[in-house]
This record gives sequence, C-alpha cells and structure tokens, in this order.
Amino acid sequence: MATGLTTSEVTRKRAMSGPNTLPAARRPPVALLLVRQLTHFFALLLWAAALLAVLAGMPELSVAIIIVIVVNGVFAFVQEYRADRSVDRLRDLMPATAVVRRDGHRRSVPVADLVPGDVVLLEAGDRVSADLRVVSAAALAADESLLTGESVPRQVTVGEDLFAGTFVVEGAAETVVTATGGRTRLADIAAMTRQAHRPPSPLAVRLSRVVRVVAVTAVAAGVVLFGVGLMLGLTPLQGFLFALGVTVALVPEGLLPTVTLALAYGAHAMARRNALVRRLEAVETLGSVTFICTDKTGTLTCNQMTVIQVWTPNGTARVTGEGYEQHGHVDAPPAVAAQVRELAYAAFRASRGRLTPYEGGWQPHGDPMEVALHVLALRAGVDVDARAQSEPEQLWMPFDPRRLRAASLAGTTLYVKGAPEQVLADCRDEDAAQAGLQAAHAMADRGLRVLAVARRRDTAPAAAATAAELDLLGVVGLLDPPRPDVGDAIAACRRAHIDLAMITGDHPATAKALAAQVGLCGPDPLVVTGAQLPATDAALGALVDHDGVIIARVTPEQKLRIARALRARGHAVAMTGDGVNDAPALREADIGIAMGASGSDVAREAADLVLLDDHFATIVAAIETGRSTFANIRRFLTYHLTDNVAELAPFAVWALTGGSFPLAIGVLQILALDIGTDLLPALALGAEPPNPRTLTGRARTGQLIDRRLLVRAFGVLGPAEVIASLGAFTAVLLAGGWRWGDTPSAGLLAAASGTAFAAIVLGQLANAFACRSGTRPALLLDPRRNPLLLSAVAIELVLLCAFLGVPAIAATLGGSWPPPAGWALAALAIPVLLAADTLHKAVRARRITSGTAAPR
Repeated sequence: MATGLTTSEVTRKRAMSGPNTLPAARRPPVALLLVRQLTHFFALLLWAAALLAVLAGMPELSVAIIIVIVVNGVFAFVQEYRADRSVDRLRDLMPATAVVRRDGHRRSVPVADLVPGDVVLLEAGDRVSADLRVVSAAALAADESLLTGESVPRQVTVGEDLFAGTFVVEGAAETVVTATGGRTRLADIAAMTRQAHRPPSPLAVRLSRVVRVVAVTAVAAGVVLFGVGLMLGLTPLQGFLFALGVTVALVPEGLLPTVTLALAYGAHAMARRNALVRRLEAVETLGSVTFICTDKTGTLTCNQMTVIQVWTPNGTARVTGEGYEQHGHVDAPPAVAAQVRELAYAAFRASRGRLTPYEGGWQPHGDPMEVALHVLALRAGVDVDARAQSEPEQLWMPFDPRRLRAASLAGTTLYVKGAPEQVLADCRDEDAAQAGLQAAHAMADRGLRVLAVARRRDTAPAAAATAAELDLLGVVGLLDPPRPDVGDAIAACRRAHIDLAMITGDHPATAKALAAQVGLCGPDPLVVTGAQLPATDAALGALVDHDGVIIARVTPEQKLRIARALRARGHAVAMTGDGVNDAPALREADIGIAMGASGSDVAREAADLVLLDDHFATIVAAIETGRSTFANIRRFLTYHLTDNVAELAPFAVWALTGGSFPLAIGVLQILALDIGTDLLPALALGAEPPNPRTLTGRARTGQLIDRRLLVRAFGVLGPAEVIASLGAFTAVLLAGGWRWGDTPSAGLLAAASGTAFAAIVLGQLANAFACRSGTRPALLLDPRRNPLLLSAVAIELVLLCAFLGVPAIAATLGGSWPPPAGWALAALAIPVLLAADTLHKAVRARRITSGTAAPR
C-alpha cells in the first residue's frame, strides 16, 4: 500500500503544475454582451422605427424609442450577466473533494489541490477529478459516457487509465494522478463544450409564446389605429408613425428579463436556505411538486450514527459514548465482550468509513454508518491498525445493492457485513441465524438501523464474492435520531397537499418506527419491501400512490420504476438520492434531489437540486420558494396586462368616436409609463417573499396566463383603471368648458392629459399592492414584507412629479401639471382600483365557498 506524497512534495509539485482546475472559459467582453442586447432582431426593428421618426420630423418619438431600446437592452444585459455569474457562484458552492493518501493517512482534499503523483482512492459514486492510472482495483467499472458517448460502463483493470470527468459506478481502486487541470483529456472536451449553445428552457419557450401573443396584439392594434388615423385625416406617414409608436409602447420588451430576474431571485433565495439549483428553470418546476419520495438516512435523520447495542450468540452488549470520541465502553460480561471485539474488527474490515487523526482531533471520512463501526472497534479496545497490518487486504467487494452486503478478503479470512436477512441466510449455524434474526427485528422495532456481521476463514479470492457457509459474529444496532424539525416540515407537506413516500434500503421495521416517530405515516401504514412490488408499472403506481407509504429494501432499479409509475399517474415527482445507482431515478423524476454533504458525484450531476445540508426541511423550503416564484411571475404579468388595458383604452375610445373624444394620453406618455413608472414595481413584485399561505392547498402551476388571470387583468383591474383615468380626464375637460365634438384648447387638453396620466400611475401604484395576493385584499397585507416594493413605489411617485412638474419633460410628453381638482380626481384611482380588487376577491371567495369556483 503506497503511503502517498508528503506535504512538502505536494507543495513543490503544485508550484510546478498549478491548481487542478480547467482553464477558465474566455467570456465575451462585457461591451460585446451589451451590444448584442441592443442589436437583436426586435431591437433592429426599433432602431429602424427611430430613424423613420427622425426623417419624419418627430425627434421626440425617435428619442423615446431609443430610450426604450436602451433601457430594455441594459436591463436584459444586467440580468444575463448576473445569471451567468450566479451559476458560477452556485457551482463554486458545490462540494468538490477527493480522497487521497498523503503522509501515510487517508484524507479528503479539495479537487483543486490534486497534483501529479498523488495517490487517489476511489469508490463507487466518486467523480474522477484528474487523469489517473490504476494501481490496484476491485471490480472497477467506470462510466465514460462523457468522453465516449457509450452508456455501458467500462471494466477497468490495473495499469489502465481513468480520465477526469468520468465516474466510478462499481468497485474500488487505488490510483495515481498522471495529469491535472488543462493537461487532462477533459480540458479538450471542455473547450469544445464552450462552443455549444444551450437550448431555451420550457419556461422560456412559454414566455416567448406569451410575448409573441402580446406583440401580435400590439401590432394589430397599431394597424387598426393606422387605418382610423387615415380616416380622420392624418397623412399616411403621420398615421404610420402614430401606429408605430403605439405598437412599440405596448410590446412588453422587458418581460423575459423580468422573469429571469424572478427565477434568479428564487435560486438565490434557495441557496440561502442550503438548496442549490443546478438549472434555473427548476425553480419554477419545484413549485409544481405533488409527490416527494424521500430517503430516510441523512434526510429525515441526522446521519450521525452511533452503535448502542450489539447482539452476539453469547449475549447482548450495551455500548456507551457519543459522537466520534473514542471514550466510551462496551458494557458486557467478558465472554460477550470478547465476541464484540471480534465482531467490531470484522465490521471494520468490511467497511471503508474511517475515523482519521486531523489537527489534534478526529475527522470522520466516508459513510457515517461505517465510521460508527470504526468507533465501535475503538471503544471495544481493538487495535485495528495492528491487526490490519498482520492481515493485508487481498480483495475488496463494495456494497452490492442487490445482495445488500459488502465484504473484504484479508489474508484468507472473508469479513462480511450487510442486511441481516441476507447475511444470516448465508450463515452455517441455523439456530444462531434464527436468534440473530429475532434480535435484528427487536432492534428494528425500536427504530435502530441493523447490520449483521459474519466471517469465513480459509477463503480463496475466487470464491469470496459468492461465499456462503459464514460464521455469524452478531448483529449491530445503530441509533440515527430524526432531525429536530423534520416533523414540522412533514406537516407543512400535508398542508400543501403534497404526498410523501419513504423509500429506503433499510429494514422495514426500522423505517416504520422512524416514519411513525416523525409523523410521516399513521398508526396503520402501508409498508412494503422492494421484493413485494408488482411487476407492472400500472399496478406499481396504484400501490405506491398513497400518502405515507413506506417502501423498504429498495434497489435503484425499483426507485426508477417508482418515479416513472408516479409520473404516469399525473404526479410531479421529487425524488431524493445519494448513491451512484440513484442517478437514473433522479433523471426520471420531475425534480431530482441529490445530497450535497453525503451524496455521490454521480447523483449530484444527475440532480436538479442539491441539498447542502441533506435536510428534508430544505426540500420543503425549496418547494415553497418555487411556488412563490411561479406566483410572482403571474403577479407581474397581471400588473403589466392591467397597464396595457389602461394604455390602449384612450386610443380605442378616440378611434371608436371618430376623434370626437380627445386622445387622453399620447404615445410618449405610454412610453414614460412603461420605461419610467412601471418598471421598478414590476421588478419588486418578482421578489415578493413567500406568504404564510404559500404552502396551503395544492400547487397552482401550469399556464402562466390562464382564464383567471385574464379575467382579473382585462375584466376587473384594467377596466377600473380605465374608468378612473378617463373619468378624471373627462371631468377636467368638462370643468374647463369642453363639449362633445369640440376641440379643447391646448392648455386644457394638456392639464386633462396630465390628470389622466397621473390617474394611471396612481392606479398602477394601487395595482402593485393588489397584485401581491390573488385572494386577500391589499389593505390586509403587511407592506413591510416587501420593502423593495415600498422603495419602488416611492421612486414611482418621484418620477410622476418629474414627468408632470418639470416643464421641459412635461412639454415633451404632452401633459402638464394637473389642477388641484385634477389631482383629487387622479387620486381616486387608488380607492377605485382597490375597491374593484377587493370586490372581485370577495365574490370569488363566496363562489369558492359555494363550490362554483376552484379554490386556487
């Protein structure tokens, strides 16, 4: 066994080879990114429109169009830049360590610290972090699909190479680093990958469809108004520019970057709660989850195992001590204590988890269960290092998810540990095996995790993998307490109508005891084992589609079938996993969730969400954020569409009356609304935090724009703004002496137009607060929960005063400072809109109570 490099050798080699990182991708210059946002197809059309406006002698319209291009371009650029950098930051947070042997000790080091000549130890589930040469191997197989495209794992033998970026899917190996960083084969592939373009996400496709629909509507409105303008005596060029201005004003150019910001905000909110989103669109998908298939160990429990009881054929021992400290002892008669020592050493040899010295203390490495077995050996007084040196390992057989056992051949002795029902079936003493099985059931009924330990002497390497006729040493009971707040998280799932299933490889009695303890199941739960699952997916789906079902002794293939069967029944499935063989199930689920602290690299690569703390409550928090993000997208869509109604109505009234009713607001005023007063409140709505009712009732996801949203925007909020703004406009005209069909004086029209403009802005102010909830009146919502909205509204009011109070700006836009009565009329837009919103929500609540409307 190689001792590995010394610390001084590592330092010297790192100075020569540099960090083990891929060369950073050469990003396009920031200026080029900005230019791209200002020169895409739609932007080029707007530039052409601005040029036509200049040629037609309308520089004000040209400047306004250019402002639209620049504001939306800069905003889109900022969001793209932030999203790109946020992905890098999240990637930096991902665990990236390798197990090496240095100075004769096993230790975990950052992948970036690997140097040529390092001894790297690999097990199933590990990512290969540098180019390696295999020194010793046991049943080693690697997934090299990243390099070759071949999905079948390659069997790797001593002397062959493993390449960075591949994964160990089976077996174990000791290897030596041959190349790092930019000298690896992966570096060449990474260079080619940078040239590839990622396709748009499903959410982006849906949003693009929304933008196209709204854009087509805007163009159609422009065409109609162009025709009406010609009939009213406008020249073709004037009519064209007039229609063009309206079209430009009504197209929601900033919608996509606003949605991106909402998703990015959701991703950052999840990161603050220890959930890393690997794909931004998964933020929205999380909100639609209806079924969670969760692991037990580490997710529902603390994953801090301690052996507290050992059964041997001679009697039972109690083990004292906490955590990874070596103090503690085995409380048993001498004969039993001697057997415990043999059992503890055998369990140690059949494991890879170790407790290693580190900075004056002890550092656990590997599976917490196996570390607990090492601690048991130390507490039993076994000198594991001395005995291991006298029995060098000949063959290591990692945990087999089908046989549910792991083994090691040391010298000629085979040491085995695994599920009691599997190991005990291979033991030669049937009476002892039967007694051990009863002891295992008794421990499992108490919620302990149970393992059987056995050995066989005089075993040849060729017979080790299938060896039977084992000598039973005993059964170990390990305590892994539930996480303190997991019960509250499960209760939150129930309130959210999210069904739960525990899927574990553990003993069914252990799983049942823990599920009852945390409230996952009722007093008479459905408990099945993997062997009892139906053969057909339809029958499987019917069996497991029950809240609180417990499925024990499950293989990775069965997890994949469960995910597929539940999805076939219409569920949006979240599946947790940490092992290398869990990757197919994670990909099959709508949301694959990997463990960041204890999971394998393969599982993390396959997942959409990585839990840094491996905590079930973090999944629930992420779902809450996902639901909130979807609701936020609908909030600012409602906000945008309401404003479009208020902006289009004056032109529709002007056109329908053949010009007899003056135009309340102009094109430049619409542009001022879109790029001035409305932008910041829309962004603030995208950052609305989850409310206490977010996890109450079923998820409401699917179409971004549905009948309910359209009714609210076009049938309630929009008409309320129209009534308030056109009513105020008409009142000011009438007060100034205007009569139907007359042409008002320029001063009167400017004052009335300023009043209408103020009414729309103030109506949108109220609309921003109304859009914070789809069910509760705005006055019942605490405005302090969204401080960004308060700031946005304050800026909106400042801009309103500037647009109407600064003479040069007011003259350019076409309005003027309203008279006192005009301000009073404009202010009525706030109570009018809030009253309409409150009445609509009350009517809907009454219909829900009567059963004539859906509750969400």
